[in-house]
Amino acid sequence: MQNKGIKKIVLAYSGGLDTSAIIPWLKENYGGCEVVAFVADIGQERGDLEGVEQKALQSGASECHVVDLREEFIRDYVYPVLQTGALYEGSYLLGTSMARPIIAKAQVELALKVGADALCHGATGKGNDQVRFETTYTALAPHLKVVAPWREWNLRSREALLDYLKERNIPTTASLEKIYSRDENAWHISTEGGVLESPWNAPNKDCWVWTVDPLEAPDKPEQVTVTVEKGCVVAVNGEAMSPYKCLETLNVLGAKHGVGRIDIVENRLVGIKSRGCYETPGARLWLPRCVGSSSWYWIVIALSGVSSWAWKCPTWSTMAAGLLRCVVPFRLPHKRWRKKLTAKWCCNCIKAR
Repeated sequence: MQNKGIKKIVLAYSGGLDTSAIIPWLKENYGGCEVVAFVADIGQERGDLEGVEQKALQSGASECHVVDLREEFIRDYVYPVLQTGALYEGSYLLGTSMARPIIAKAQVELALKVGADALCHGATGKGNDQVRFETTYTALAPHLKVVAPWREWNLRSREALLDYLKERNIPTTASLEKIYSRDENAWHISTEGGVLESPWNAPNKDCWVWTVDPLEAPDKPEQVTVTVEKGCVVAVNGEAMSPYKCLETLNVLGAKHGVGRIDIVENRLVGIKSRGCYETPGARLWLPRCVGSSSWYWIVIALSGVSSWAWKCPTWSTMAAGLLRCVVPFRLPHKRWRKKLTAKWCCNCIKAR
């Protein structure tokens, strides 16, 4: 049993198998410390949040805090990145990358509020999320210790995690049959694993969750009108809405027509290549490049390529953020550069176009 002076840990909790096992593991391996579960609501499936508090408490957490971050996520994280036109490796719309910093920030805020000694996440040692979480922790609360169970424990398989919970009589809805690894928020849903592990396999229907198969989408196009003010979507089809509601509406419209699917192989920070299917239907309907020529000065359009590179690299990995944003400290379109106008544009949604 370890202690390391840690009495209270705030865990970024999802309710899934990994974080459900992490709660009792922390209590057993960190001197019976108190574990506070933190759940970020960033627009994921509503069913994932139902009963999450009870699940956390049954796993051994002393408290569970569910924090609604949906509007803040779109307004303060998605908009600033997209206003630069940032795309990772030419196609990835940074859905997971933009979400992790706000989760980590809110987790730090809760930790400071409840007087915690440490922060904990469920990211593995093979992906980018460990870096995204831990660099944000370090930037905002360097005095708090960080616990990363996947780099410490010997539970290396889904079966081992299920057995671990069963031995402790902790209920779980997880099973061995899980095929895919998914991440979902208001901006996107990603799918990895399963048949996608082989580059020779085409994605099957199970790989897609939000969007209709383009072959089965309506033949008749649907016109959508989007109103943009200073780089932010403020209305859809003439109806004024909040940033999150605008995206939610566009997600439904785009998904119905099979818009927003990509199947890519990308490079992880640690050097591993990974394949994923991403669905971003609403995002594809409001990409800033669609209105840039009508709402930005020519110099802003010219500089946006530089700003895009400087923002997408740290956003994707959350490393080198300080250096790059000192070199390119402005956010495009900056208020000193952009025209203060309202742009309204129409597009036809038809079979993934």
